[in-house]
Amino acid sequence: MQSALEAFLTNSAFAFMLTFVRLGTAIMIMPGVGDSFVSEKVRLHIALALSFALFPLTMPHIPSPLPGTAGLLMLIIMEFVIGLLFGTVARMLMTALDTAGMVMSIASGLGNAQVFNPSLAAQGSLVGAFLSVTGATLLFVTDMHHLLFRGIMESYALFPIGAIPDVGSMADLVARTLSASFEVGVKIASPLLVLTLIIYAGMGVLSRLMPQIQVFMIVLPLQLLLTIMLMMIVLSAGLMYWLSEFENGMVFFLRAAGG
Repeated sequence: MQSALEAFLTNSAFAFMLTFVRLGTAIMIMPGVGDSFVSEKVRLHIALALSFALFPLTMPHIPSPLPGTAGLLMLIIMEFVIGLLFGTVARMLMTALDTAGMVMSIASGLGNAQVFNPSLAAQGSLVGAFLSVTGATLLFVTDMHHLLFRGIMESYALFPIGAIPDVGSMADLVARTLSASFEVGVKIASPLLVLTLIIYAGMGVLSRLMPQIQVFMIVLPLQLLLTIMLMMIVLSAGLMYWLSEFENGMVFFLRAAGG
């Protein structure tokens, strides 16, 4: 009886530790709970609480018998890499808003207006910082963070504990995610790109007709006004489009795992 209890406690502690490594690594860098404006202690407490609540679900995936010290170290490293992959993919999908914001800022003439982007913990464009904070708010308002946590749990079917991940497939996934994120960002900013192209074409014609007039100084306020008005019109549609693409990217883990 005592040996069975000891084995149960050992397996439980082992499952909790591996769950915390994968879940905690993903939470530290994923959008929303992993942003810089969330305290490290808060993120740690969230990771500990979720690991304690979810480790019974990961116990069936724990290898039996338990490996030795070297095997345990390798398992921890692999769980860290998988958690890092999941968090990085989610973060890359989030950077589509920063890409769209940078393109919008350049198109509107606000490219030199740099502010601190709390989502990326770095300097960024004015519109990009606004879109990043708005996107993080949408994740919580629409309960999309629940999908992130579920995706981490479903990743145990896609990346079983003890199985060596395919590095080539992981690199291909990251490259495809980065390409898709840039594409989504450009699509969100495409209305402003079209408007800017029309404005610049008009400026070119006007400068040829009246070369003595400083066309740029005259048109710049009009360009800023028109781009702000256009952003007011298309911003909600662009954010909804990004939210749907973000959901499709996260659902990939559920579909691949058969969830």
